[in-house]
Amino acid sequence: MTPNTEDITPDAQRRVTGCATGAPAGGSPHEAPAEELPPDLHQAILEAAKQVAAILKRRDHDFALAGSVAVYAHGGTGNLQHDADFCIRPEDAQAVAASLEEAGLTVYAPPEDWLLKAKCLGQDIDLIFELANQPVTTELLGRAVQLPMDSVHMPVLSPTDLVRALLAAFSEHHCDFGAVLPIARQLRERVDWEALRDEYEDAPMPAAFLYLLERLEVIAPRGGDR
Repeated sequence: MTPNTEDITPDAQRRVTGCATGAPAGGSPHEAPAEELPPDLHQAILEAAKQVAAILKRRDHDFALAGSVAVYAHGGTGNLQHDADFCIRPEDAQAVAASLEEAGLTVYAPPEDWLLKAKCLGQDIDLIFELANQPVTTELLGRAVQLPMDSVHMPVLSPTDLVRALLAAFSEHHCDFGAVLPIARQLRERVDWEALRDEYEDAPMPAAFLYLLERLEVIAPRGGDR
């Protein structure tokens, strides 16, 4: 089920940066001057993720942190450089967009029909309702793990679901093993590799990546122990 992104209000189409805890007089409670932004991109993305999660929690929306920020929440290392991703169900997309708009964020519909985008602290926020080529479901969100992101606890996609989404994205046109390899290394003890082998053993690119992980001794061969 894909939400009707044409229903996003005209105001939501404005790409205005905002979302901060301080409120200038007469302005949105989430707008702040540039000098109040966190001093580095990594911290800015973390702060934006915390802000968005806090809004979604207050409005009782079901969601889960995804992408590189979720890997970081699970103990991954490295500097965040891109955006913060959140998984939501397709049927909740309009309500989530409305909650974020009411909190002062800009929400808009990109050309892709499987997500909405928002701006917070000048950072991009992706609101994804299709992951691993499948709609985000209640079951997927139910497998999320509650983890702290600094001072904010939030649901985070399970390590197995995070890696599943990366494997599903591999194709003849997109096959960047180098970008996914560090993530597999960092999460390897927490991933159900047997389940992923069963799911992707007939898919050439994901199967090749799993074989590479075996050869690099990141994971054990099927039925083996590390």
